[in-house]
Amino acid sequence: MSNTTTDRDARGAGLFIVFEGVEGAGKSTQIQRVASRLDAAGEPYVLAREPGGTEVGERARAIVLDPGVDMGAEAELFLYLAARAEFVRSIVLPALRRGELVLADRYELSTLAYQGAARGLGIERVRPLNRVATGGLSPDLTVLLLIDPDSGRRRQGPAADRLERELPEFHRAVAEAYRRLAAEDETIVAVRTEGAPDEVHERIWEALSRRWPERFVPSNSGGGNFSPASEFHERDAARGGDTGEYAEESE
Repeated sequence: MSNTTTDRDARGAGLFIVFEGVEGAGKSTQIQRVASRLDAAGEPYVLAREPGGTEVGERARAIVLDPGVDMGAEAELFLYLAARAEFVRSIVLPALRRGELVLADRYELSTLAYQGAARGLGIERVRPLNRVATGGLSPDLTVLLLIDPDSGRRRQGPAADRLERELPEFHRAVAEAYRRLAAEDETIVAVRTEGAPDEVHERIWEALSRRWPERFVPSNSGGGNFSPASEFHERDAARGGDTGEYAEESE
């Protein structure tokens, strides 16, 4: 999912960072913490969620997450992709062409894990369809928050939306797909979520500041608290085993 030279030339000088994870991983909490720290540093950014941020996206989101709506996997996939096409065209590309930083709560990795793997549509069948929606635009970095899916669901409390209400086996399939996909892609960094939210934030910030210290000023804490997803995958195999303001530009 790495960007090609053509992608980079077409998209401008901005930076596109995505937060991913299973339900209850803490994506929304952590993306807001990064945004708050950027605010404090006076670093401009665009914060967005996917699906969402556009009229098409918000309507698709309302349908696809409505527990009262029954739909097949194919319909679910194309609702997400319709929302993504508008998200890229209306929010992400314009910001990147202005040279801005975009922080997104979910993007294409979710579709490969949820619809491609857990829904059984097939990751390799979904990839080209997703590419039509995105125009080939991939993130510069995806922050994958690692948590056991059963623990994530307990952290959330009672399931609210349609996907949260899926059986545990579905969420485990999503988690496994995330790990497999991450092991194949050097633009994904896996971050452990044990510990307090502040500790998790420092792991994320360290991963970002190592790559772009001019935008994410390194903290003094140090720590070595993150790892490329492929390294985590290898260690794991050896062992066996929210709300916020989105699609708005910061001042």
